[in-house]
Amino acid sequence: MEPTYSKPFIVLQITFFFVTLYYLLPYANPISDHNFVFKTCSNQKNLTTSTYQSHSQALSFLFQELVSRSSKSKFFKTTQLSVLDDQTAITGLFQCREDITNEECLNCVKTLPETATTNRCYAARVQLQQCYIRYEPEELVLDVYSSSQDELVLLHKTCGPESNHVDDFEAMRDAALLALEDSVVEKGGFCKTNLELVQAMVQCEGEMEACECGLCVNKAVEIAQEECGRAVSAEIYLDKCFLSYSYYPQGIPDDGENKGGNNSSNNGKLMAIVIGGATALGFGFIFLLFIKSRTEKDDDDLV
Repeated sequence: MEPTYSKPFIVLQITFFFVTLYYLLPYANPISDHNFVFKTCSNQKNLTTSTYQSHSQALSFLFQELVSRSSKSKFFKTTQLSVLDDQTAITGLFQCREDITNEECLNCVKTLPETATTNRCYAARVQLQQCYIRYEPEELVLDVYSSSQDELVLLHKTCGPESNHVDDFEAMRDAALLALEDSVVEKGGFCKTNLELVQAMVQCEGEMEACECGLCVNKAVEIAQEECGRAVSAEIYLDKCFLSYSYYPQGIPDDGENKGGNNSSNNGKLMAIVIGGATALGFGFIFLLFIKSRTEKDDDDLV
């Protein structure tokens, strides 16, 4: 005779399955967004069909070129012409943080095109923790240069909680920021420093001249100090440079633990393993209970 399953047992199995699924889904792809920071998007209205097609075609080839270059370089800028006409050209670039590997750079950059092209952005910038991509039609690039617009425009700012009960925090933070200002130019536009319990980092866009980079970093430091005050952490993104700092009361972690995205990725993987193991144990326990109940029923039938 085939075994029969009691209704409470089936309900328990189904409930356990969906509860497990609910907790596992958030960890199915823990680094899919690589720590999204912000996105800017300019939409050009009244585009003709042919112009939109030319723009889309040039943008597709541009993204292919940028992604292919990201496995070998941390910065690359190029202009892509459309094969559909000789008037559509798009200038684009990517940049990765200098403290990540080429493989990490590639994995970060290849996630950017899909996010950049949502909402049909005519020009856009997508900023992740480890990399960013920016593109704009050539006529917009020429307009920027011809109008001599300030490149020290604040694009995004994040200030953490305040450190009202931390002695000498501002002194530590300001000393770390001063070290960045003193070193970033001679270190080629990227500098990361640890001072006591504060880690600070700054990076300029790859094609910037030394003087421009210094001015951009000075502006970012000024914004961090004036607008974030006693915040224990901050991220300041200007058009051509970014700055971040964090206060670690228990000591600054190793670099492997402190790269944007990696820590959340490792936490997600660890949580998935823990939950997966708990799930296996749970199903095993339910299976043993089922076997025990069937054995007891068979014994009762024999009696």
